[in-house]
Amino acid sequence: MRQTDHMRADPSELLELAVEVAQAAGSLLLDKRPAQLGVADTKSSPTDVVTEMDRASESLITSALRAARPDDAVLGEEGTVQTGRTGVRWLVDPIDGTVNYLYDIPAWSVSIAAEQDGAVVAGVVHVPRLGETFTATRGGGARRDGDLIRVNPPVGLEQALVATGFGYDSARRAGQAEVIRGLLPTVRDIRRVGSCAIDLCWVACGRVDAYFERGPQPWDLAAGTLIATEAGATVAGLHGRPASTELTIAAPSGLFEQLHDLLAAAGADRD
Repeated sequence: MRQTDHMRADPSELLELAVEVAQAAGSLLLDKRPAQLGVADTKSSPTDVVTEMDRASESLITSALRAARPDDAVLGEEGTVQTGRTGVRWLVDPIDGTVNYLYDIPAWSVSIAAEQDGAVVAGVVHVPRLGETFTATRGGGARRDGDLIRVNPPVGLEQALVATGFGYDSARRAGQAEVIRGLLPTVRDIRRVGSCAIDLCWVACGRVDAYFERGPQPWDLAAGTLIATEAGATVAGLHGRPASTELTIAAPSGLFEQLHDLLAAAGADRD
């Protein structure tokens, strides 16, 4: 039966579909990646292989979602914008961590989230090269490969391992470097993994204590934010604003406030 705007979707069913599709996309990206994907050659090539793989992954994901739920909306990083009438919208990042994929660094992921009436209710971040799948439904907790996960207990800034990321624009990177220059002496250390979705999942499972970044887009944030939140993290922007491309901070309560105040003083939400 076709989904209509009079029926509310079950988040667990949305998640089941998202996991199936994300894992299929991950298999495509592993199997079809050229064995000799030369970095310099790809960057100078008229046809960017990485862009081709991004688009192939997004096409697979979009087609599978629309086949299962033809009346849902879809928003994808590579330009997919499809309207719907069910109140469900899928946010798709076909490769989060494209540069890592290009260099064959294992930290890249496929991120798919489902919104119901504007609120994310289900999300998956699949990390094919590490063989891990992070999932969450709103109110249902967060899991890695089916096992419940939780954030680390809050620590002081001086003990906190903090993940972050940097933008592509040189002016933005210069500002971010200044923020890091002030932060680095204050924390245990910094990690730059190269995938926003993985960073949020690593907060969720305790591989890092906190994460912040300016610049990630809705499709980068949606699934990972739900996973981190369901694992016990506070995920927000500065001064009570929601997490957004302006600035996203994720950490357990207690550490979140310390990191928030330091980033607010540093102007981390400005270029």
